[in-house]
Amino acid sequence: MATKIVTITIPGRLPSANEYINDSRGNKYKSAKVKKNLTESIAALIINKSKGVKFKRVFVKFKWIEKDKRRDPDNIAFAKKFILDAAQLAGLIENDGQSQINGFVDEFDFDSDNPRVEVSFYRANNER
Repeated sequence: MATKIVTITIPGRLPSANEYINDSRGNKYKSAKVKKNLTESIAALIINKSKGVKFKRVFVKFKWIEKDKRRDPDNIAFAKKFILDAAQLAGLIENDGQSQINGFVDEFDFDSDNPRVEVSFYRANNER
């Protein structure tokens, strides 16, 4: 892992995989709207913090800070899809495929008063 370049904090909790699937089953347009709104709001956070930085390849650290231990880690981490799509929308990365994402790591913690997601983007050591 190389130097951290961009860190954002997303307040609150993002939808879990189960929540997103339930939305999709109930109304396919609702889940599409949720994804669009989340992606756009996270992209705005990235644009605000990145100050024009662009990466060719990144390593991403996700710190999921939940209000309690009720949700499974794999369901929580599903939301990285919204974050990586937002990084692409914000222009931080060209795409969110294997040529641009060198890897990522998930950490989990708890804060009942301030749930959030802290995301750190690092320039990959093997950036081409």
